[in-house]
Amino acid sequence: MRLVHYILLSLALLSVSCEELIDVDLNDANPRYVIEAQLTDISPIQHIRVSETVPFGATANSKPVEGATVLIMDSFAGYYTLRHIGNGIYEERNMKLVPGRTYRLYVEIGDQYFHAEQIMQPYVEIDSVGIVKERILNEDYYLPTFKFGDPQGAPNYYKYDMSVNGGDFKFALVFNDKFNDGLYVTHQVTDFDNEVKVGDVFTVRRHCINKSVYQYWNEFQSTNPGTAAPGNPTSNISNGALGYFSVSSSKEYEFHILDLDLIDHSFDSTITTP
Repeated sequence: MRLVHYILLSLALLSVSCEELIDVDLNDANPRYVIEAQLTDISPIQHIRVSETVPFGATANSKPVEGATVLIMDSFAGYYTLRHIGNGIYEERNMKLVPGRTYRLYVEIGDQYFHAEQIMQPYVEIDSVGIVKERILNEDYYLPTFKFGDPQGAPNYYKYDMSVNGGDFKFALVFNDKFNDGLYVTHQVTDFDNEVKVGDVFTVRRHCINKSVYQYWNEFQSTNPGTAAPGNPTSNISNGALGYFSVSSSKEYEFHILDLDLIDHSFDSTITTP
């Protein structure tokens, strides 16, 4: 297989270097491939979506790519060949991720090759979680809030995705520790698109990510606030592909809104971890 030769060549040249769907800017005149790969240790089931941009005004946001070869190479455990299960989604059902290992993505589409590399970061544990009620522009919002000690002496990057009442997980925010390295940190996760009521449930996925993934999502949140058709953030995948490759230590946290009078500044929420 040609991809095997390509992998060997890439490994010789490289000394360093999803299950979440996003929209991309479809105004490019020529179609481009989009690779969306968010691998986590929440589950051994991993998904990567491969698609192609379509002309502006098309009925679909993207065109699934069905004939790709998608591999993930683990620096310790060998490699995995992901199987296409439909709609451009490629799946591996038994990939257990381990912090400290290097993971390499290889995608072959026809005669084009794409690759990316990530070192999985350890998880930074939280000390307490809760819901804080904030009044913003005469509206009440209920913000999942995390408090923890940031590890000193090394850059750390954090990403949060949120689901409300069992809905799809959507990107919320990213943070870095540039100005609070080694300090006690509070992160509040906003979701201004949902009207939250008593009885609602938030589920937040908290990811410890690498710098290139942080830069991708920071560009996304900085240049596309509230837009339905964002521009293209800088990808960490080679050869002009759009999208991103992320391998993160992650956990899920579940928050129940039980009583409007009791949850204000409360840190008494349910925590759900793998």
